[in-house]
Amino acid sequence: MTFFNFVSAISIGTIGASLAIENSLSIRNGLIALVGWSAFTIFLGFLDIKSKSACYAIVGQPIILIRKGQIMEDVLRKVRLDTDSLNTLLRKKNVFSISDVDYAIFETDGTLSVMKKESKQPVMKSDMNIQPYNDDVFPISMAVISDGKIDEENLRKLNLDKKWLDQQLQSAGVNSVSDIFYAEVQKDGTLYIDNKSDLLH
Repeated sequence: MTFFNFVSAISIGTIGASLAIENSLSIRNGLIALVGWSAFTIFLGFLDIKSKSACYAIVGQPIILIRKGQIMEDVLRKVRLDTDSLNTLLRKKNVFSISDVDYAIFETDGTLSVMKKESKQPVMKSDMNIQPYNDDVFPISMAVISDGKIDEENLRKLNLDKKWLDQQLQSAGVNSVSDIFYAEVQKDGTLYIDNKSDLLH
């Protein structure tokens, strides 16, 4: 549950409770407030899906707290977490040492997504005496198309451009970006594509 979902649920619950037990509140005014807030919540939810800028404003965006095994101290302070709180979130993901973490991402709903270092992922290659082999081009997978729109910021982060993206789409037989629901650059440099037409089947 995001912060907005939480506030919305509390507000609707409070209006409903007031409508049920508050004698000074007329049923008509209570129903107007309840329907109005519900409609406002549904509208913002729809806006959240259709507009990435609105989504960032309403819900926020995931924040990287640990990058390549290094704690991002400034970011940690920005989200008002200390190392004890970070360790608590990691333990909930069965990670008991920060040194085991390659990436940790603080999601908009307050949870933590964790990617362990390759040697610490099950089945652990270190347990099998196999030397880790890494042919990844990028450190983490990243979305470059969402609901038919190119994420130019993520392309820049990956040091890629629209020309590269167009070539990949043409190779996959995709004629238009608007036909794609979601596309993600994988760690090995390949492009995962999910077409909008999949939703019809």
